[in-house]
Amino acid sequence: MHRGGVLPLLLPRKKDRTELFSTDTILFTVIGVGLALAATVMLLQQRRTPQSAAAWLLAILLIPYVAIPLFFALGFRKKNDRHPTIRFSDPGCGCPADPAQGASEAFRAFGLPPAKGGNRIELHRDADHARHAMRELIETAEHEIDVTFYLIHNDALGRDFIERLTEKVRAGVRVRLIIDRLGGFFHPREALERFMVAGGELRWHQPFLNWPMQGHMNLRNHRKMIIADRARAWTGGRNVGLEYMSFPASGAPEIGRPDLWRDLSFTLEGPAVETLWDVFRADWGVAEGEVEPLPPLHVAARPGEAVVQVVPSGPDTHLDPLHDVLVQMIHAATRRVWIATPYYLPTEPLNAALCTAARRGVDVRVMVPAKSNQRIADFARGAYLRALHEAGGRVLQLPGQMTHAKAGVIDDVAWAGTANFDVRSMLLNFEVAIFLYDRPSVAGLAEWFATEAATCREGVRRPGLGRRLAEGVFRLGAPML
Repeated sequence: MHRGGVLPLLLPRKKDRTELFSTDTILFTVIGVGLALAATVMLLQQRRTPQSAAAWLLAILLIPYVAIPLFFALGFRKKNDRHPTIRFSDPGCGCPADPAQGASEAFRAFGLPPAKGGNRIELHRDADHARHAMRELIETAEHEIDVTFYLIHNDALGRDFIERLTEKVRAGVRVRLIIDRLGGFFHPREALERFMVAGGELRWHQPFLNWPMQGHMNLRNHRKMIIADRARAWTGGRNVGLEYMSFPASGAPEIGRPDLWRDLSFTLEGPAVETLWDVFRADWGVAEGEVEPLPPLHVAARPGEAVVQVVPSGPDTHLDPLHDVLVQMIHAATRRVWIATPYYLPTEPLNAALCTAARRGVDVRVMVPAKSNQRIADFARGAYLRALHEAGGRVLQLPGQMTHAKAGVIDDVAWAGTANFDVRSMLLNFEVAIFLYDRPSVAGLAEWFATEAATCREGVRRPGLGRRLAEGVFRLGAPML
């Protein structure tokens, strides 16, 4: 054996040690430092919450080889060169209504169209109702159907949905379809091929990674809507898949069935549909990297009395209208703040507003599934739910079943749509919500919430030490989730 023992044999020779500082090593080090500095500069220039910026900076410092690639894939919020602000064909005229609500005027300050009267809205309280309303909308369309979904599953319902669209194409109706590339990864490929062969138009929203940075993996299109003839629309929280809408009709109630999700969607008819169509038109342009021309104003019928305001949010809106106005509304609430969401990861301003409202004596209720389909989100939400509970808010958990509805009631205003009550929906994704200002519509949504809440278990359990530690770790990463 070597006189000096085994250790000298394991250490690099003098020449090998010199190679540690070779040209390649220096080059990779310089590139790494340069990318870290570039990521830091871009991060500090973005409009972010302090906890989000701090989380990213900490990750870049401690785990740069993981955090830097993730930042360039996931860390961008607004890319207005790629996502120009939505242009509305009716920015402030048409059939405006004055609901005497601060929320409506607050949204207008972000450049959004006003609330409009003369609409008819119909809530889909169960999966069968939602499915039948969807089919009726498609079957009765005469000229054009415009569709956006985050995902369309490759299952019986997804294939049936695409086949129905294909039949309308063959009947001479123009059909345009947008699917998010990430959400629609497992799509009904063969059905979509038949759809395109028949003459249907398909565009994908942003591939995972484009070079040079034409799209962005982090900015997903989470909107869900079907618009027929620019006059009637189907929208809400439901995607196209068996868990969202049972198929075929089972005859059994949804309550208590873990294979069927509880969700909420609705049909809208009237002047507000024009704004929803403007959102689709902008999405259609984004999916192809072009700006859609502004069409002539479509004068819609007034089939009802509902006062509705369409509120898009995401990279194609000025700042964060949905998030910022919700914070304002919660702080101004005097009677009730009811929120239904599948994933509860609020921003710090939303979390503080809810806890403050509960301490002021406002009836604050948050309805979530006891166990969602996203375990990481469940870990990260624990501390937020306990904080709300300790402040006097009511936490309602649906046992044994997933609820995917996104809706709320604040005093005499209600809303429903595609946005979860989490950082991603409020600050990142392309989302759309429908705000309701007339009494019958608000009462209808409040009744839906109360019916769902009656099946929930109230309160939060105190977790053990291991669970609290895991929640703490995931909460640190919540701004990046």
